[in-house]
Amino acid sequence: MAVDPAGWQRLLDDYPELAGRRPEQAAVGRIVDGDTFETADGRKVRLIGVNTPETYGETEPYGEEAKAFALRELGGRRVWMFRDVSETDRYGRLLRLVFVQGEEEMFNERLIREGYARVMTYSPDVTYAERFVRGEREARESGRGLWGRESGQDGPAPGGEGTAAGCKEPLIKGNITSRGGKIYHVPGSPNYEQTKAERMFCTVEEAEAEGFRAPK
Repeated sequence: MAVDPAGWQRLLDDYPELAGRRPEQAAVGRIVDGDTFETADGRKVRLIGVNTPETYGETEPYGEEAKAFALRELGGRRVWMFRDVSETDRYGRLLRLVFVQGEEEMFNERLIREGYARVMTYSPDVTYAERFVRGEREARESGRGLWGRESGQDGPAPGGEGTAAGCKEPLIKGNITSRGGKIYHVPGSPNYEQTKAERMFCTVEEAEAEGFRAPK
């Protein structure tokens, strides 16, 4: 895969945490769903930090749209793939941050920002957790994709039924301070590990609906 030096530098300007990391080159083969694909040589890849609605078993609203988006934007394309910390998940899938050749925005982030996925980060792969949370908030406030407010068309409205669909392991910690303040902490944030959680949430939207706010 040819490297455009100017394009590569712009990528590192936007994602400086990747400097010094060696990317893998791959061609995308089969699209499994919105957040999982197989490379042309048969490796299965799970996108870090995102969770798109399910398309198998108990299908969820906007799952097919997320899969169609991945098929349109990733199918048959060549990509750069970066590790965060972990090599694979418990299912043996490669955990990767993915960039489509010729594009400067991380595909993981684009899924969230355009409303096709919710944030779902697992420690220790949390380099971009806060960036993903900002993208989800932008999508939610704009009513994009699965955050659409028109019932029956774009999935659940913010604060509505299905907010935490597909989340089996809530990771956002809700802490109530001695003065009664409600603060949530996402994985990778400075106080996450030492925070004792009174509540656990699947999404920032769910936490905010319960009156919790981000740390100042």
